[in-house]
Amino acid sequence: MRCKRLFAGFLVFFAAIFTATAVNAQSPLVVGVGVRGNSEVIDEHILSVVGTKVGEPLDQDQIQEDIDAIYGLGFFSLVDVSVTPQMGGAYVEFQVVENPVIEKVEFTGNTVFTDEELMEVLFTRPGAIFNRVFFRHDLQRVIEKYEKAGYTMVRVGDVRVEDGTVEVRILEPIVGDIIIQGNTRTRTYVIEREILLKKGDLFNTTLLRHSLASLNQLGFFEDVSLGFEPSEEDPSVINLVFTVEEKRTTRLGLSIGHGTSSGWSGGASVTESNLGGRGHIAEVAFETGDREQYWITYREPYMDQEHYSWRVGFYKRDWEDVEDNFEGETRYEYDEDRTGFYAGMGKKFRNDEKLSWYATLDWHNIELSNIRDRSGNVIPLDEFVDREERAGDTYSITGTLSYNNRTKYIAYPEGEVYSLSIEQGLFKSDYGGDDMNYTKYWVEGRFYRPLREFLGGFVDLDIGSEEDPVIFASRVRYGSSSGSVPWSEQYELGGDTTLRGYEDDEFRGDEMVLGNFELRLPVQESFSLVFFYDVGYASDDFSFSDVKDSVGFGIRVRTPLGNLRLDVAEGDYETYTHFGFGELF
Repeated sequence: MRCKRLFAGFLVFFAAIFTATAVNAQSPLVVGVGVRGNSEVIDEHILSVVGTKVGEPLDQDQIQEDIDAIYGLGFFSLVDVSVTPQMGGAYVEFQVVENPVIEKVEFTGNTVFTDEELMEVLFTRPGAIFNRVFFRHDLQRVIEKYEKAGYTMVRVGDVRVEDGTVEVRILEPIVGDIIIQGNTRTRTYVIEREILLKKGDLFNTTLLRHSLASLNQLGFFEDVSLGFEPSEEDPSVINLVFTVEEKRTTRLGLSIGHGTSSGWSGGASVTESNLGGRGHIAEVAFETGDREQYWITYREPYMDQEHYSWRVGFYKRDWEDVEDNFEGETRYEYDEDRTGFYAGMGKKFRNDEKLSWYATLDWHNIELSNIRDRSGNVIPLDEFVDREERAGDTYSITGTLSYNNRTKYIAYPEGEVYSLSIEQGLFKSDYGGDDMNYTKYWVEGRFYRPLREFLGGFVDLDIGSEEDPVIFASRVRYGSSSGSVPWSEQYELGGDTTLRGYEDDEFRGDEMVLGNFELRLPVQESFSLVFFYDVGYASDDFSFSDVKDSVGFGIRVRTPLGNLRLDVAEGDYETYTHFGFGELF
């Protein structure tokens, strides 16, 4: 009997344990979910991210996920929870501590952009509660603003939120030492002046990229590379290391050309583009044919607000069978010998690097011989009525003011160039005529427009690329004069360099107008087509009703000797073929 009671007791004991375990294993139901401590952020917005729902069993893992989700909203500096037993289950209440309401946002360390410019990209505004997540995206937009301007190494150093003030510290790295290595011939200062960043400047990758392009365009180097070395003393300072590999800069050139009046010609040149390692250009060249000529030039092409560009040169021309044309007919033919010397200099204006000036002094002497009329009869020089204003010495000074708004550091032309030139001259005849004082003035504009977007809106042509697009190029020039302009110094139009489709220098006078319009279509890397329209005229009694025009097409072939140019143009009288090197403008 006693054993039965003991066994029954054990059964009761184990039943109690089993019952208690079963009760504890089943979580209470959630009878309510709330939030406390918020004043700016509404309950509904907070509870929208909460996974704990009324009527479901209480789940500790889900509550922890809810805490993380509420904190992830970004509005709170602290999130906690309390679970209170209630009739039928448990009440879950989340306690939050809101971030302060923003009174102002301050930036420190920023020099590229003002506080107002940086605030333009911020979603965060004074009067709103600070949101950590939103502000993280705001800071990313700040960095992107810097990167778009080329400041790719700018970073946010620190963010402090205190008493409604958000303080952001911007770290803008600066350039330390600029180290140039690998140059054994080229002077270091020649390389340094092409580098757009100087010690102490803000680090800017756009300017560095342009600097590399400018160094490569010098033609002095096989390769130019750039390395970065953070300063050991200050991590915000970055040293730049430019390494160059030099190449030969002496070039032998060959040329061939053809003009309707001048016929075929050929020539050769020797050019040194880095004389003495100073970036100076020296050239000795000649051309043979009906227009035989020789020249020597020496120049410094580089100019900026501090450095002068300059040039000096000597030339001699022996031209045979030069035609004096008028309205498509030849009045005279003669031989002309011209000997001359020039010297010039210029620089950019200090307050605008696009604006520059240049002044050139020139002297040349002209001698005429073998003068023939239309029938081929020789006219003695002392009977040639125009000799007094055609043969003699001319002294002149020409000043040019230019505004160059072309895009820099790209392989193709884009933008525009404007120039105004004034020439003051004195002609002294070799045959006793009166001295002739004259003034010439002319303006010119050259325009280059890539047509990528324009053509894409009308036709789907697989022509051109980002590096070599279709270009619409135009040149417009107008010139006038006052005083007594000698025949040899009048404006001349006609031929492959001005008005295609007409004789060389067919039109001549004290006033002129010229327009060249070209559509340049790249077909392959070294081959392109050109369609053009030329219009112009020169005369002493200028009238727009007398203006001549021509239409034509051409091909361009890139060769080791330069850009080969062949143009076929139809003028008012006949069709002409022009052959030479380089673009017309």
